[in-house]
Amino acid sequence: MTNQLNQLLKVAASLTGVVVVWWAVAISGLINPLLFPTPYTVLIAAKELYEDGILISDLGISLARASIGFVIGAILGISVGILTARTRFFAIALGPFLNLLRPIPAIALVPIAIVWFGIGEGSKYFVIAYTVFLAVWLNTHHGTAHVAQTYIRAARSLGASRLREFFEVIIPAAAPHIVVGLRLGAALAFLSLVAAELSGASAGIGFRLQDARDYIRTDRMFVGLIELGILGALLDQFFVYVGNKLVHWEQL
Repeated sequence: MTNQLNQLLKVAASLTGVVVVWWAVAISGLINPLLFPTPYTVLIAAKELYEDGILISDLGISLARASIGFVIGAILGISVGILTARTRFFAIALGPFLNLLRPIPAIALVPIAIVWFGIGEGSKYFVIAYTVFLAVWLNTHHGTAHVAQTYIRAARSLGASRLREFFEVIIPAAAPHIVVGLRLGAALAFLSLVAAELSGASAGIGFRLQDARDYIRTDRMFVGLIELGILGALLDQFFVYVGNKLVHWEQL
């Protein structure tokens, strides 16, 4: 309990310091207030968006898109990661191709996603799932491929079947890496979400950032950025908590 309180105090102190510096710079006159609003101006903008129903609506739409894309990418990433790590055929057939995809950023796929799936939700799910898939696949592949041979030999010496060896030795040993991949994938889901919503969207946090840019409403842009930051931080802590509960033999 004391450690948790200390962590909360550290976070509060850090955020307070950032807000104080932000406010000082904003009122110093060194930067045009239209380009760098004060925290109070951003708070007023958030209040306006909330009262208009835009803040909650955009949040719900973006969360739904990120969640669906994350689930699709995570399921595919774990499945393919296990296959490429434990099956030679899939390692040879898919490994080089997937490593070739890794340097391609999500935003580069937005045009082709729109051509393939249109400007509807399908293109956004594709972009998000693609980013999540690569992160989860890489961590799952690494964790599953590098299970200590002593564990496997011990299981086989005790007469464990291949199926039991897989579920009781390989998966538990790789689980910490898989959870880290899911945690990274969740963070990347929000990054690719913004890229997906910058084109062909009429609602969502990414769309609202672009709309605010068109009208030079930097206060509303700051609201969107802070919203993304809070969501990402909360989601990251959620994965840390769940990961430590499920993978209790290794702290994440």
